[in-house]
Amino acid sequence: MKKSRQSAPTFNGVLNQMGVMQPFPLVCLLLLMLFYVYVSFAASSSPLSPSCLLQGLFHLNAMHRAGDVVLGGLFQVHFFSVSPDLSFNSEPDQRTCYGIVSYIFLHLTEAFCVSYDVLGLRQAQTMAFAIDEINRNSKLLPNVTLGYSLYDNCLTLGVGFRAALALISGQQEEIMLEENCVGSPPVLGIVGDSSSTRTIAISSVLGLHRVPIVSYFATCSCLSDRQAFPSFFRTIPSDAFQVRAMIQILKHFGWTWAGLLISDDDYGFFAAQSFQTDLSLSGEGCLAYVEVLPWGRDLPKLKMIVDVMKKSTARVVVVFAHEGPMINLMEEVVRQKLTGLQWLASEAWSTAAVLQTPELMPYLGGTLGIAIRRGEIPGLTNFLLQMHPDLHYNNSNENSLVNQFWEFTFRCRFAPPPAGWVENGGTLCTGEEDLQSVETEFLDVSNLRSEYNVYKSVYALAYALDDMLKCEPGRGPFAENSCATLQTLQPWQLVYYLEKVNFTTSFGDQVSFDENGDALPIYDVMNWLWLPDGRTEVQNVGDVKITTFGGEELRFYEDKIFWNFDSKKPTRSVCSQNCPPGTRMVRKKGEPICCFDCNSCSEGKISNGSNSLDCFSCPEDFWSSPQRDQCVPKNTEFLSYQEPLGMCLTAASLLGTFICAVVLGIFIYHRRTPIVKANNSELSFQLLLSLKLCFLCSLLFIGRPRLWTCQLRHAAFGISFVLCVSCILVKTMVVLAVFKDSKPGGGASLKWFGVSQQRGTVLVLTSVQAAICTVWLVLSSPMPHKNTQYHNNKIVYECAIGSAVGFSVLLGYIGLLAIISCLIAFFSRNLPDNFNEAKLITFSMLIFCAVWVAFVPAYVTSPGKYADAVEVFAILASSFGILVALFGPKCYIILLKPERNTKKALMGRGT
Repeated sequence: MKKSRQSAPTFNGVLNQMGVMQPFPLVCLLLLMLFYVYVSFAASSSPLSPSCLLQGLFHLNAMHRAGDVVLGGLFQVHFFSVSPDLSFNSEPDQRTCYGIVSYIFLHLTEAFCVSYDVLGLRQAQTMAFAIDEINRNSKLLPNVTLGYSLYDNCLTLGVGFRAALALISGQQEEIMLEENCVGSPPVLGIVGDSSSTRTIAISSVLGLHRVPIVSYFATCSCLSDRQAFPSFFRTIPSDAFQVRAMIQILKHFGWTWAGLLISDDDYGFFAAQSFQTDLSLSGEGCLAYVEVLPWGRDLPKLKMIVDVMKKSTARVVVVFAHEGPMINLMEEVVRQKLTGLQWLASEAWSTAAVLQTPELMPYLGGTLGIAIRRGEIPGLTNFLLQMHPDLHYNNSNENSLVNQFWEFTFRCRFAPPPAGWVENGGTLCTGEEDLQSVETEFLDVSNLRSEYNVYKSVYALAYALDDMLKCEPGRGPFAENSCATLQTLQPWQLVYYLEKVNFTTSFGDQVSFDENGDALPIYDVMNWLWLPDGRTEVQNVGDVKITTFGGEELRFYEDKIFWNFDSKKPTRSVCSQNCPPGTRMVRKKGEPICCFDCNSCSEGKISNGSNSLDCFSCPEDFWSSPQRDQCVPKNTEFLSYQEPLGMCLTAASLLGTFICAVVLGIFIYHRRTPIVKANNSELSFQLLLSLKLCFLCSLLFIGRPRLWTCQLRHAAFGISFVLCVSCILVKTMVVLAVFKDSKPGGGASLKWFGVSQQRGTVLVLTSVQAAICTVWLVLSSPMPHKNTQYHNNKIVYECAIGSAVGFSVLLGYIGLLAIISCLIAFFSRNLPDNFNEAKLITFSMLIFCAVWVAFVPAYVTSPGKYADAVEVFAILASSFGILVALFGPKCYIILLKPERNTKKALMGRGT
């Protein structure tokens, strides 16, 4: 299979590349056919014969105990079997299990024997112990004796299936038929099998007859399908939960990039399918590769797998496989010296002692694994020590599992021994050998896991049977409220009660089944500790269980975890490093979602990293920091007193105010001189006062805008300038009236421009502007405004004028008075010299109009604070223009040319 980072491997892709169809439908079809043939021939007899004969007997390894009700069991005791000759020249022999073989593990210092699975026998003996304990319990199944028939499946589907058929049909060669066929079946329920593949095959057939099967080790999530496996139960959690537990561990340590290795069977394929689906849905990680481990020592295949692991950047390897494929894989790992990996083991090998050798711990030390919940079974040790072989076991069709274990443990043979055994120095078994005199894993009950599940499976069947036998006639769950009896008991009736069973073990664990036949899920998390003296210890570092809300709760004791790295800390396993703050994740085209680049956020947007797909815009009043990792308040901009421009304008405003005050002082001091009196001193005083207000009102445009300054600035500006221009207008009209009055017959002109009329005219004209300002402020008042349109990273504080119409009317009224004053002064420019103030008024109004005509486009095109600066400049320029044009020449005469400040000079009679 070709693997690369360019595309995430999929479960279906693995199968397609293998060139095989999915195993489940194929196995079921073949086994259904086998069962049909078996049943057809098993019942064959002559129509005239009162008996039926079995077509053939199965040669199996077994343990039996008689009882009123018999429970069956399927266990893995032998690792190997011999295939018969299928030439069909003679009746083929059956596939048989065999004992001692030497399996040489390359690169290790010595050979070891893999001949007899003592753990499988311990599981079988645990079932025998549980049945013995139940029979001694007066409260559970009183007056009913349980028996058992336990068979070895030899790690082979064909042998396991034969054993299951033997359990449900019996091994009697000839059955005498009565007039009516009544009675209980050979076994009422089966505990087993240990393999998902064998359990799928057996359950699919036995489920047709509703024979209950309670497995202690089959974890395939496919077995939760109640339609396909209606009578299947298990006391081990489903792979669906194991897969989610694995994902929780990956998430806990931040491992988002991992490889997946699976065994070449239903257990591995369904685990891979669930793992990929759940990992994708969780969004917590990606798979760098998916590889299928061969069962045999396929060296080219194993070399290719290790090469993929070595080239991959994934430092975490998740393995759903059995011990056998892992042994083959580790041979190649040792050969290529592939270290630095963090292994995550499924429950199938997380506590396998065969892998915990000094030669493998440099590679497997620190392994984290999911393990079946450990339990304690009081009294089991004594029961195992009391086990003795049956010296009189003479069933030609079956071999005693206990006798085989005895021969394996004590290296002896029961009589009659094989030919040449004694001659070659072999010893004979007496049955009196002492188990305590040998060191055997069989007696180690400190870490009971699969055995504890066997124990719970037996008790589940017993409690269901007890509930069924306690049924009161007429109140039963079956047809016409009937109950099952011991004489008419059928397996399907036990299924009903198994679905409702609920009890607590002596260890304190609750046992019940959900609607899919699954037990309450809980796993221990194990860690392979490599001690300094070379010994290995598998320690419990946490657990994972279902929560009240249906999720997974992972609990770790991280201070106890042994990490097989120089840093003594968890490794990092990611395809791409997390994006730093201020960047966003951009996925690489054609690669898994865990492989990405990091691009910086644009201005005004931020990201806190952590692989964010998008950058987030800051709120309106905030802007992104230079690192783009947080929003900071925007800089505020307004025409401030602290900045140079504001200082200059303020100084100019105060200077103009000071000059007005000085000129006013000069005029007051020289108020009796002819030049002051001749130029209407009262209007001059009013004009100077209004100019002073004009200079001062410009200060309202400087500083942070507030509601009162926004409302006052334009009102003060408008009223001050109207007062100023009104005084000039009245002054011009008075000049014109005086000239006309000086002509013959023109005496009546001046009476209309007396002091009262002058004051009234100024007041009326100013009141009009005051009315305009009042209406504007009431209907649409100017107010402070945060303008973010000019600059993205700044807030420009300004005064929104509220109503453009109001502002336009205010300026228009000032302009109208200025134009009228300019026109009247212009028409009066040719008056005699003694009335030459009209020229000065004309010049000052020209300056005024020029400034404000230039102001409009400059104001409209100036952004932010510069618009206020333009308006302040226009106010100051026009004010200085009027001040200098009207009062400059007079102050010059008063201060520097006093000889011209005489009545004769003003009347044109002197030089």
